Amino acid sequence: MLADDLQTAESASLTNGAAPTLEKLAAEQKSRKKWLLVQPRSQTSMMVDSGTVSMPLNLIMVATIASKFFDVTFLDERTGDTIPQNFSGYDVVAITSRTLNARNAYSIADRAKAQGKIVLLGGVHPTMLRDEATSHCTSVIYGEIESIWEELATDIFRGKMKSVYKASELKPMTAMTPPDFSFALNSPHAKKYSQLIPILATKGCPVGCSFCTTPTVYGKSFRYREMDLVLDEMRAHQDRLGKKLVRFSFMDDNISFRPQYFTDLLEGMSKLGIRWNANISMNFLHKPEVAEIAGRSGCDLMSIGFESLNPDILKSMNKGSNRLQNYGNVVSNLHKNKIAIQGYFMFGFDDDNEKSFQATYDFIMENRIEFPVFSLVTPFPGTPYFEEMKDRVRHLDWDKYDTYHYMFEPKKISGEKLLENFIKLQREVYKGSAIMKRMQGKPLNWVWFVNFLMNRFTRKLTPEIYL
Repeated sequence: MLADDLQTAESASLTNGAAPTLEKLAAEQKSRKKWLLVQPRSQTSMMVDSGTVSMPLNLIMVATIASKFFDVTFLDERTGDTIPQNFSGYDVVAITSRTLNARNAYSIADRAKAQGKIVLLGGVHPTMLRDEATSHCTSVIYGEIESIWEELATDIFRGKMKSVYKASELKPMTAMTPPDFSFALNSPHAKKYSQLIPILATKGCPVGCSFCTTPTVYGKSFRYREMDLVLDEMRAHQDRLGKKLVRFSFMDDNISFRPQYFTDLLEGMSKLGIRWNANISMNFLHKPEVAEIAGRSGCDLMSIGFESLNPDILKSMNKGSNRLQNYGNVVSNLHKNKIAIQGYFMFGFDDDNEKSFQATYDFIMENRIEFPVFSLVTPFPGTPYFEEMKDRVRHLDWDKYDTYHYMFEPKKISGEKLLENFIKLQREVYKGSAIMKRMQGKPLNWVWFVNFLMNRFTRKLTPEIYL
């Protein structure tokens, strides 16, 4: 059948004197090819994929695009979907992968490839380590699929696959197809998904922090959707759910990079009656008017990478947007507008010492950070930081590249002392009296609940789980 399809497609190309459109190629197929899209579960011991999980927006986008020409089956192993052992019902098996689930993704890919299927590997890890990934698949999708879709789909129809699909230039986001969430919502395990609806307004980041994968995956240029398209997508979810109070979570890596676009978007959102949260850079959050409009537009939580209270560490990370002198103002501005803070703090840099933990504890308690998140420095493969540190990393066990495992010994503190202080800090921040001090007078909501879950979790921590 594949040979017949190929001959028909090539004949059409010669007859027309130009490459046939996807519509023509699809029409010439004797039957629609079948895709299996897979979101693998991670194997990390820190149970990253336990409980409720976010809907995988990137994979939903792949399903949305592919379904125009192919029959698509969508499986999310994190929610309880079972990945088949036998792939005879599919022509294409496409798997997304982060570093912490790469081993599982490769196992699924190897099985499908051995059964003669077209196997596509995409996502952060295959993009960052495409040479490694190519040995497990037919083709690596480098970066986003939207920018190489026509070429990829054409080759699948013709049966002539390239080992890597990489766009010469990335498409503007104005061409982005609205995601069809029915692929996730129609799953028998859809109740395992968070009630927060993922949404995307921007892609790319010109900053280039040394440990970050975003510039490689989504480019260094900052792209954004037209504001009306984002608002229309929000309204569509309101209509679908039959209510105004819908909760969204922006998946953007740096949504605030272009301040005017961000504030204009928030003004539009302020009229919708929604609630939302986002990861956000601190590059202009010290301005009171930004926090005011964020609060007015429905923001109830900002996730901020404070990373460190050590200026030398921030400089070494190329984290120019983080200025210690602005930390207090950022927190104060957000709190004045009833916006909670999920603050990220990393430990294990070469300039860290035991004083780093005390400084972080003091900052969190004095500023009453609602949801502190602690991680260990992880040099992700393919980043400049990994190249700098690869001779010092303790192992290449991708299952443990989850930001919760000990990767290398810093220069100014032993590994033993690092983990001892890391555990102590978490226990101190999440002990009952500290929770009450940080959360007193704040709305009774899910953030309280998470704090008490963390209280139970931190009491069980031992150095061994981080090794």
